[in-house]
Amino acid sequence: MVARERSGGMAVRCARRIGVAASVAANLAFLAMYIHRRYFGGGRSDGGGGSGKEITTVEPSKGKPPVTPDSVVNLDQGDPTLYDEFWRLMGGRATITIPGWQTMSYFSDLGGFCWFVEPGFERQVRRLHRLVGNAIVDGYHLLVGTGSTQLFQAALFALSPAEDGEPMSVVSPAPYYSSYPSVTNFLNSGLYRWDGDANTTFAGDTCIELVCSPNNPDGGIRKAVTKSKSGKTIHDFAYYWPQYTPITEAADHDIMLFTVSKCTGHAGTRLGWALVKDMEVAQKMTKFIELNTIGVSKDSQLRAAKILKVVCDGYELSPTSKVNLLFHFAQRKMAERWSRLRAVVATSGIFSLPDKLSSYCMFAKEVVSANPPFAWLRCHKDGVEDFESFLRERKIITRGGSKFGVDERVVRISMLDTDEAFNVFLGRIASLK
Repeated sequence: MVARERSGGMAVRCARRIGVAASVAANLAFLAMYIHRRYFGGGRSDGGGGSGKEITTVEPSKGKPPVTPDSVVNLDQGDPTLYDEFWRLMGGRATITIPGWQTMSYFSDLGGFCWFVEPGFERQVRRLHRLVGNAIVDGYHLLVGTGSTQLFQAALFALSPAEDGEPMSVVSPAPYYSSYPSVTNFLNSGLYRWDGDANTTFAGDTCIELVCSPNNPDGGIRKAVTKSKSGKTIHDFAYYWPQYTPITEAADHDIMLFTVSKCTGHAGTRLGWALVKDMEVAQKMTKFIELNTIGVSKDSQLRAAKILKVVCDGYELSPTSKVNLLFHFAQRKMAERWSRLRAVVATSGIFSLPDKLSSYCMFAKEVVSANPPFAWLRCHKDGVEDFESFLRERKIITRGGSKFGVDERVVRISMLDTDEAFNVFLGRIASLK
């Protein structure tokens, strides 16, 4: 009897020890899993009653429908889906995991100049400009916006009104970006108003000139044309990247706008940034964004920071691996498309394009040709007065010249869409005589 009791007691103690050991092992496993997810990414689905199934991607948005030989080809928008191929090659390098408890506060950095700028995003933006050499960053305040359009509106707010209290005239040389008039006049502001072509409109001494370079839509290199002593400029550098144009200088203007969408192709991230020299102007722009949207998405900034880091790392950490070089990839794609389009236009007898521009590029360290993100295509066919409508009847959607302040025999065509869309477009253009 005593032996059985001793045996039973030993079994209980043994079971307890096994239970403790199992509990410790489970806790260690949970801790290891937490550390892995916290610092190396990963996550769980919340479907199936907490099944714990690992997920590595989110459900993709539908986007535009795929292009077939018979479908309508919409090249009206500059939707940069050309970059999809590059980022698929990068695999998970640009992937981030944001835990549910992170980025909950409105505030990013109360100690910084702009309280809603994520420090990591600012570091990568400044790093990128130093890598490419397209803009001076030292001595500039960096602001972030929901796309460069919001920053454009913030800049108009900061520079207005004129000293006499009258609305500022906003001008840009034609052909100008088609959204400038509509965005400027959208709110019917008493601070500023759209006054049209800077080459023909008398703007007096109270104008704001919008300088888009390379220019949207025609790819030309622009300088300010107004000579007013008290005039102000906003430089739109959305396309001043080496895949589109030679980098000839490090820009150092008072207000310079950039956007993630045309730099890396991530239009859906809806993020732009401004480099602003004057502190008071930067503070007013910050106030506009604060009142307009109470800051800018921190999630978008974190994603963009990772994307820009991958771009910079490709050049600084593994420059011999061509597959990692975003600007080289995009430049090759754009150059190939432009070569094919120019060949078709040359044999058409009814179309023309602006002359090819070449210059020494400080980034590439050689003479390179410009490959604008849009084709500014003119039609010389008799009887065609509205080129946009002419192409629409042939299932090609473009944006007509009247929206850019010029005649209707010219259209803007996006060169940034998918290979499938570009190939169908090129085939249809080649068939027109």
